[in-house]
Amino acid sequence: MPKQDYYEILGVSKNASVDEIKKAYRKLALKYHPDRNKGDKEAEEKFKEINAAYEVLSDPEKRKQYDTFGSYQESPGGGFSGFEGFDFSGFQQGGMGFEDIFDTFFGTGFAGTHKQRRGRKSARGEDLQLSLQITFEESVFGTEKEIQINRKAICSACNGSGVEKGSKMVTCPTCGGAGQVSYIQRSFLGSIRSVTTCPDCQGQGTIPEKKCPVCKGEGRVDYRDLFTVKIPAGIEDGATIRIAGKGNAGKQGNSGGDLYLSIHVIPSKKFRREGNHIYSDLEISNVQAVLGDEITVDTLYGKKNVKIPRGIHEGELIRLKDLGVQQTGGYHRGDHFLRVTIKIPKRLSKKEEALYQELLDLEKKEKKTWF
Repeated sequence: MPKQDYYEILGVSKNASVDEIKKAYRKLALKYHPDRNKGDKEAEEKFKEINAAYEVLSDPEKRKQYDTFGSYQESPGGGFSGFEGFDFSGFQQGGMGFEDIFDTFFGTGFAGTHKQRRGRKSARGEDLQLSLQITFEESVFGTEKEIQINRKAICSACNGSGVEKGSKMVTCPTCGGAGQVSYIQRSFLGSIRSVTTCPDCQGQGTIPEKKCPVCKGEGRVDYRDLFTVKIPAGIEDGATIRIAGKGNAGKQGNSGGDLYLSIHVIPSKKFRREGNHIYSDLEISNVQAVLGDEITVDTLYGKKNVKIPRGIHEGELIRLKDLGVQQTGGYHRGDHFLRVTIKIPKRLSKKEEALYQELLDLEKKEKKTWF
């Protein structure tokens, strides 16, 4: 089987700098590390290839030999040996995990923006999401809606503490109050000490001496909540409303989560919205287009009289100022635009046909056009 290109394995060009090679290795090593892909043989093989490629390309002499001869004679055992014999136990005191260890060797930034938080973990309540459907008119003028949702609420028996009345909170015996526990795991990088949230106190460092019998020490219970929500005027389809404190209550007295309402607006059969402007179709006859007229049209604010100018063309817009949607949280309104369509009759009465024929004859005689 032909040997793979080391540059291709790391996804870099042959002119890549040392920093570019190191950056590519960091990203791939974290992605395919066995600790993150337990039981995945393909990831394991990929990790071996990445280490072998980095061992050669990160060393100037080895890289020069590889570039010259297209291969490099590895030492017995092969693979990346930069971590062999290193004692990772020194990271225990600082509570360092797998990503922290990589940071130590390769510099800040290896673990990205998702590094594990150290210290006690907040048991803040979870945020909840709910979809709410409203009519087009309700989105324009605003409304109030009654919401019913199942969520976790503060336990009234213990006031959210999770502790039985007359008892108290004590230091968690599993983590000794640290909120975290560590374990040692063998990998291709040697023995690595990893840190995770304590499963007994959920990162709090303390547990109830005696748990509340109602909430079983959690400090919250299942609750069906019913309340009214105000939908602001001018809200658009797809908007999200945040309702503070209406998510799940936090565990053992911690702060609660929020409720996020995703708004879905039912389309109107008459009106179309673009920003704060409203559009609707206005069908007129060819006679009205030629001579002009005054007609009554439907708007969001009731029926309004509209003057059709003489000689208007198909597709032209008639603007009705300040009859659009009010800006959310403001006072400015958009406009209402009537898009003109001209209806050409397919059937005519004898009198209508005679009149049109008379107009046609006159046009031919005077060689005029209507438009």
